[in-house]
Amino acid sequence: MVETARAHQAVGSKPLYYYGLGRRKTAVARVRLYPGSGQIIVNGRPAEQYFGHRLLYHALILEPLRLTGLRDHFDIRARVVGGGLSGQAGAIRHGVARALLRYNPDLRPVLKRAGLLTRDPRVKERKKPGLKRARKAPQYTKR
Repeated sequence: MVETARAHQAVGSKPLYYYGLGRRKTAVARVRLYPGSGQIIVNGRPAEQYFGHRLLYHALILEPLRLTGLRDHFDIRARVVGGGLSGQAGAIRHGVARALLRYNPDLRPVLKRAGLLTRDPRVKERKKPGLKRARKAPQYTKR
């Protein structure tokens, strides 16, 4: 089933969660923000366990919440596929920023100024024929 509504409604009028899709390199993260106390779950495991206690990735994910002052207001649940740990952390950060926009569109200037809403376009360049890598040429020999 394809999800069409991005802020899913509970029985009342308040949404159950806010949804955001984030991408970075070849990683794609589907992020849900639930009202909560700041817990982060990535692919069914706590973020500390998933990213192996690398505080850099943890800080990267929390950046949109820290900038908006909502760090302890939401629990983050993310399903992320593709890429490595760095790309996945960047994809989750992008998804969290987009989900925050669904929560409150007035946060756009803060997130935009920090560059969190722009998808990072940098990806690995393809290898070219006649070269060893994308740009490294074989060593030139005169004789």
